[in-house]
Amino acid sequence: MNCRLLNEKSRVFAHADPYAVSEYVNQHVGSHCIRLPTSGHPAASLSHRTFGSLDLCRISYGGSVRVTSPALETIYHLQILLNGHCLWRGRGQEHYFVPGELLLINPDDPVDLTYSDDCEKFIVKLPSTLLGQACSENRWRMPAEGIRFGVRHSLAQLEGFLGLLSLICDEAESAQQLPQVQEHFTRIVASKLLGLLENNLSFEPPECVSPSFERIAQFIEENLKQDITPEQLAALARVSPRSLYALFERHAGTTPKHYIRNRKLEQVRAQLSDPAVKVRNVTEVALDYGFLHLGRFSESYKQAFGELPSDTLRRREG
Repeated sequence: MNCRLLNEKSRVFAHADPYAVSEYVNQHVGSHCIRLPTSGHPAASLSHRTFGSLDLCRISYGGSVRVTSPALETIYHLQILLNGHCLWRGRGQEHYFVPGELLLINPDDPVDLTYSDDCEKFIVKLPSTLLGQACSENRWRMPAEGIRFGVRHSLAQLEGFLGLLSLICDEAESAQQLPQVQEHFTRIVASKLLGLLENNLSFEPPECVSPSFERIAQFIEENLKQDITPEQLAALARVSPRSLYALFERHAGTTPKHYIRNRKLEQVRAQLSDPAVKVRNVTEVALDYGFLHLGRFSESYKQAFGELPSDTLRRREG
């Protein structure tokens, strides 16, 4: 499988002792043990880069090597077969992974892999905290037992993912390291994996796990005399501005801005109509609710209620 995933700039070992490569992997990529055949002299190669909270690793042992580990504990391993094949054993099953297939190892999965002589892999190490953060940002409900992926996947499930990893490798090997760029790309990787690969998450719509429309409406009612912005409401609901507009369209048939303006107008009308409320003049009430342009306010009021605000006040006094 032809792809540009780490070049010579990232080479740490070339045709080296597999045990030396294994020791390096233990320090940087994940704890494991290797078993080599009794005959032959396999020569291992490894390229490695750290990119934000990710570790990127391209590895080949140059021989039939068995890799085992009790569990990875707090990290996920995404392994892409580039060449050869790799026998996976687990859960009473086994499968030969070939180029184009993805192996995803969960933190509590024991590892039992056997590389073919020509096997080469690209490994992405992701901390569990990164996936948890992506769940929170996307408002996906994370199960109490933690996120668990299926073991076997195909690159076809992740359209454009190989290109994304190539771009990340280019950024990782760039002379100019920008933490903001790294953070941006790592969040994309986590969201793509969670959104496209088989797992145990509950993908509920944002409105099911964010404050309801009723709560947003209550906030507006309690702060009608304040300058309430759609951005403020989106932050309260923990949704994007686009999702907020969809929420108002579904529940109120209008935009957040128009909804707030209409509620302000209705409250002004209630104050002008109620004899128990002390009102000196229309201007005082209008300014109290943030209507600074009085001519525009009177226009909006008449359009909404069919009369000028002064008519409402005069009718109460008469």
